[in-house]
Amino acid sequence: MAIDKIQSESINLADNFAFTGTVTGAGESNVPAFYAYLSSSQDINDSTNTKVQFNTELFDTNNTYDNSTNYRFTPGVAGKYVITIQMLNTTGTDYDNFRVNLKKNGSEIVQGRGANFNGDGICYSTIVIADADDYFEAFFYHTRGSSIAVAGNTGDPQLSFFSGYKLTD
Repeated sequence: MAIDKIQSESINLADNFAFTGTVTGAGESNVPAFYAYLSSSQDINDSTNTKVQFNTELFDTNNTYDNSTNYRFTPGVAGKYVITIQMLNTTGTDYDNFRVNLKKNGSEIVQGRGANFNGDGICYSTIVIADADDYFEAFFYHTRGSSIAVAGNTGDPQLSFFSGYKLTD
């Protein structure tokens, strides 16, 4: 006997259920989602808030990340999103006074700061609320005195990256 509707009053939520068919509508869908990384190192000038051009996609479920022109994520669907930015330097040398910025629609909304930008770099993650047409960009700033390079990914897309996925509506 097939059942296509269960009354909420008739189900004991403390019970365990073994489904043999297809269950739909259970849980959230975490798309759109994207993961973009630098294909080669990018120089960042001193005292200049610079957009990092994450130009290679590992995946982009809904074609919502622009990896060739604006280097930005535009969700296309309103909701709450987890956004992560990771940047490493190319030399492993410590650099003072740096920050990773996340901008929404051109305005900085959060930043990760550090006293040393060393070979381990910085990874920053946050949750943002987005409308369908909002856009998000990753920036880097430092005061070393001369330019430094954010590490590109020569075969390893986990060095410097920009990623995000929908958490919930």
